[in-house]
Amino acid sequence: MHKRYLMAPGPTPVPERARLVMARQLIHHRGGDFKEIMAEVRRGLKWLFQTESEVLTLTCSGTGAFEAGMINFTSPGDTIICIGGGKFGERWGGVGRAYGMNVVDVEVEWGEHVDPSRLESVLEKHGDATLVTLTASETSTGVIHPVEELAKVVRDKSKALFAVDGITAVGVHDIPMDQWGIDVLVAGSQKAFGIPPGLGFVAAGQRAWERAGDEGHPRFYFDLRRERKRQKDNQTAFTPAISVVLALREVLTMMQEEGKEALWERHRRNAEATRAGVQALGLRLLAKRCSDAVTAALTPKGIAAPEVAAAMLADQGVTIAGGQKHLRENLIRIGHIGFFEASDIRMALGALEQVLRKLGCDVEPGAGLAAAQAVFATSSNPVND
Repeated sequence: MHKRYLMAPGPTPVPERARLVMARQLIHHRGGDFKEIMAEVRRGLKWLFQTESEVLTLTCSGTGAFEAGMINFTSPGDTIICIGGGKFGERWGGVGRAYGMNVVDVEVEWGEHVDPSRLESVLEKHGDATLVTLTASETSTGVIHPVEELAKVVRDKSKALFAVDGITAVGVHDIPMDQWGIDVLVAGSQKAFGIPPGLGFVAAGQRAWERAGDEGHPRFYFDLRRERKRQKDNQTAFTPAISVVLALREVLTMMQEEGKEALWERHRRNAEATRAGVQALGLRLLAKRCSDAVTAALTPKGIAAPEVAAAMLADQGVTIAGGQKHLRENLIRIGHIGFFEASDIRMALGALEQVLRKLGCDVEPGAGLAAAQAVFATSSNPVND
């Protein structure tokens, strides 16, 4: 019987402190205790999102958060520009079409990042666009897009709002919402926060709120104006996932104890070590501009990615993710988003080496671990070591 290790890019392992909090007696969500907790959560989320705006906590998935982030600041028939490049970037367009908007897709080859000059050209052709959407860290490909440069293009070349899916970026990369001029930024609880799925987060700046009028899309549960009013009073409009909110307060405290810079640095080190390790084992990175949330690697010729993922779980007890759509047969994805340490990365690379050797790959014993160790040797973070 194997010990189980969760190394997918979400959901991510829940740290012990958060698990213990969720095991406590349930409290009432309309009482004073919950209001105190929500006050702390609101402060912590503003700190992490690097914004003076409210960061609203919704009981939903990350997809629910960016649906809310879209429909509250647009209207049916609006032209919106959706930057693709992967499953989740393209999902913005699917939401827009469902709500009757004119979606302009900026198609990007999976594994590539969008060139800001290309967005500038699209905006010149569609001057009436009211929204530009982006998935900052594309979980399906391991790409991080140049968010700051894209935000500047949107601000300089249009009157559109810039909405960013930060579900695997917030808490991993430095994404200063206010400084960069991001109008809407969303995230989800099961990624860098390291708590169970069930909470989505939506931060909206002043430019966005100025467009949240009575006209627009019909909405009830995802009416962010109502939610904003209630959360400023440290309440929620509807019954929240109480236990997950308790865990959220705990992990935000953990993040603040670690510090933003240390948090980003830990993710960077773990990501660099993983990338070095998989390449030393003969795999090729899909992304040209790599996210620190997930490593997406193409398997060697003749080795099917689903076989690798299945053997990792069956033989090693390690859950990783496979590829999606046309990359299903030749891409694996190893997550290092959340509260991971160097030992977790070493374990995953050791397990991957054994699986590749079993499947017939000519892998030098210890090559992946040696490459990762060379990265960790430069780390000054004693906790991560």
